[in-house]
Amino acid sequence: MKYSLPKKIIYSIIVAVLLVGLVLTAFFGLNGKGYGSTYDIDLGLDLAGGVSITYQIKEDNFTSQDVEDTIYKLQKRVEGKSTESQVYKEGDNRITVEIPGVTDANEILKELGTPGSLEFLDSTGYTAFSQGNDYTPLLTGSDVKAAQAYTDTNSSEDTPYGVQLTFTDDGATKFYDATSANIGNRIYIVYDGEVVSAPNVKTAISGGTATITGMESFDEADNLATYIRVGSIPLTLEEVSSNIVGAQLGHAAIKSSLIAAAIGLALLCLFMIVMFRIPGLVATLSLIIYTSLVLFLVSVYDLTLTLPGIAGIILGIGMAVDGNVIIYTRIREEIGAGKSVESAILSGYNKATSSIVDGNVTTLIAALVLYIFGTGPVKGFATTLAVGNIVSIFTSLVITKVIMKLLYNFGIRDAKWYGKNVYRKTLDVLSIKKWAAIGSAVVIAAGIITMAVQAGLGNRALNFSLEFVGGSTTTFTFDKEYTAEEIEDNIIPVIRDAAGITEVQQQKVADSTQVSFKTSDLSLEQREAIENAVTAKYPIKDGTIVETDTISSSVSATVKRDAILSVILATICMLIYIFVRFRDIRFALAAVLALLHDVLVVLAFYAFARIPVGTTFIACMLTIVGYSINGTIIIFDRIREQLKTANSKTNITELVNSSITSTMSRTVYTSITTLIMLIVLFIMGVTSVKEFTLPLIVGIVVGAYSSVCLTSAMWYVMGGKKRGVVEENNKKAASKKEVFEDGSQV
Repeated sequence: MKYSLPKKIIYSIIVAVLLVGLVLTAFFGLNGKGYGSTYDIDLGLDLAGGVSITYQIKEDNFTSQDVEDTIYKLQKRVEGKSTESQVYKEGDNRITVEIPGVTDANEILKELGTPGSLEFLDSTGYTAFSQGNDYTPLLTGSDVKAAQAYTDTNSSEDTPYGVQLTFTDDGATKFYDATSANIGNRIYIVYDGEVVSAPNVKTAISGGTATITGMESFDEADNLATYIRVGSIPLTLEEVSSNIVGAQLGHAAIKSSLIAAAIGLALLCLFMIVMFRIPGLVATLSLIIYTSLVLFLVSVYDLTLTLPGIAGIILGIGMAVDGNVIIYTRIREEIGAGKSVESAILSGYNKATSSIVDGNVTTLIAALVLYIFGTGPVKGFATTLAVGNIVSIFTSLVITKVIMKLLYNFGIRDAKWYGKNVYRKTLDVLSIKKWAAIGSAVVIAAGIITMAVQAGLGNRALNFSLEFVGGSTTTFTFDKEYTAEEIEDNIIPVIRDAAGITEVQQQKVADSTQVSFKTSDLSLEQREAIENAVTAKYPIKDGTIVETDTISSSVSATVKRDAILSVILATICMLIYIFVRFRDIRFALAAVLALLHDVLVVLAFYAFARIPVGTTFIACMLTIVGYSINGTIIIFDRIREQLKTANSKTNITELVNSSITSTMSRTVYTSITTLIMLIVLFIMGVTSVKEFTLPLIVGIVVGAYSSVCLTSAMWYVMGGKKRGVVEENNKKAASKKEVFEDGSQV
């Protein structure tokens, strides 16, 4: 492991560039204009403010071309509102429009709700159109069946590009009459009030088809064909959800989250240095590289950052420490076993690799499923979680190893700077397996009973948010704080009268003048009526806007289905992966049963605490599943390692207890490091972030408990305790030995 002088210089430069370069890039960018910096990161609606609308296609039969043209039409309509606007297909029959940075949301809803218009005008009609007078178009978009750009390779003209039109039967008749009456004149094609083409009529055209020639390029022809198609598209769109967010919420969330990240990162680094000394310092440097690299990738690849996305990054920082902890506890074990520091470092990295890879792959599986079936901010969370996971593997196994070797080569070789694990008494964890199972069963049963009681009282079993049950929420930030009684007696009656509804629920934001009102689904007119009526009598705070959130029951059903499907698919994928890696179905079944336990316990917490169950619930559950499996894999990996050297006389009970005990410090340290980030985020975060992090805190604790007390016990009870398991695993080990860098065998 000794480096020559040139290697020391080269590796030192690489580490310095990564440290200084990435940090400077995160602040200033690569080109002096912010490219690649945190300032260049695209912000989602919940951070930048704006409006999001989801439309459902009402027709049953439509083509992919219909959808693409509709998306193009809507994109053209919203580009003038914000350059960061996005229009994309969501699910099988929905189209979502997101416009960050706007405040005239009601006006946008009206504009987007108006279908695009396509008209064919003669000279008289065009003159009247230009002057704002009434006119009668020759044809409209409904008369056009199709429009397609083409290139005439046999044409002798310099501009062989054109557009071929196909008309409906009725449109063919109208077009023949129009061209017959306008030979030698222009026919103006007007889309959404703008002339997109004005071809000359050379002759009367019959047969239901026509061509427009003389285009300068194929792109020009294709653009014109698109305008004509989208103006005549037969799809009918119905608004099924809208979300209007005030930018003030986003600024508060960004500020608190960044402060939380800085404080959490500082506490993490301090904890690692105190507990691990030189390896802790290495972890600190790698965490700085990790955080800067994640932010750089989010910026460069134009990933839209949302509140859950920030939570995903901060959670990723805590989880990135997991790899370091696994490696450093291994190094301590090797030093405690009598190896030299050099040999311990090599062996520690080699023996920890499989555990780190297995743990991160399972988390990636959860992130992938979440991205595929999640929507909006949930996709953002899944993306940042996946990016953080990949970067974590790189920094844990590559960057820290280089830095560790450099420090050793620069003379820090005394074992006291690395620590060592002394012999500790093996804990008899399996002896409490019955009590652990009973305790878990009681908690899960209590959660089920709580949900049943809530349902019996006429409430919902869980506190489902709008994404699951449908409805509307309107949030006002008043210029002063009102009591719950004042809101109930004075403001709610105004809302009832304005919208013509009976059921209105209030929700005050602590230490704020902000109040949210939950109602049934509201139309645009009802929303405007509420806003006008309330603000007329109860002025809102200067510089704020009224925020509304509306989701129809059709979206709710889809979200419920996707939530259940996500958890099931993630669980199945993890089971398959664990089975392939460990070659023992008992390991896979035990891990999945433990994951089911964690999900049910956290679900019970949702029932007890009545925390809103929304789209972030999916992200929360899958994160817990991905995180919990890490702890389980570490213990299983240690059991597998010891089984390979076991024989028929080995006491399996002692082997399992020894595996749990030897990995206990890793479980404790990893849980603490992750909890540091989550607790700081919970304390300093805004309401939506707190609702996300609190169940995660519970899930991390429950995951650590199940990994230590339940999973190994399940494997043991399902047949792991039998002697045949030792022989079976020894055969597998003999057929595929794992040989590491230093020549040692595990």
